[in-house]
Amino acid sequence: MSPKQASTCAGPIDELLDPELFESLCDHTRARLLGCLIKCGRGCSVTEMAECCSVDFSVVSRHLQMLERAGILKSLKSGRSVSYAVRYGHLCTTLRGLADAIEQCCPADQLVGGAAACEGGCCGQR
Repeated sequence: MSPKQASTCAGPIDELLDPELFESLCDHTRARLLGCLIKCGRGCSVTEMAECCSVDFSVVSRHLQMLERAGILKSLKSGRSVSYAVRYGHLCTTLRGLADAIEQCCPADQLVGGAAACEGGCCGQR
């Protein structure tokens, strides 16, 4: 299939390749903040998160807000304090769905360890 033909084919991959998600993950500081939150396993305040990287509090707050807008984090407000927690289920489901959609589109000879997932391709063509 040519790129032009592929662009006219609608498939699950189109919805799962969310530019906002990837934009939020492409910054080193945001990736580091997300990694810290994942490893903490609990919601953390912006102040706590600012301690894990050498970035100003206000910058950390903006990074966390961007991750929230992308659906990766949820915010919890208590008085003047805002904590952020990973939306583990949503993040795992999104990334797993994307991986599944990529496997469905791949040529069978390119898939490592699971060629059965490539049957039919994402547009039903091979």
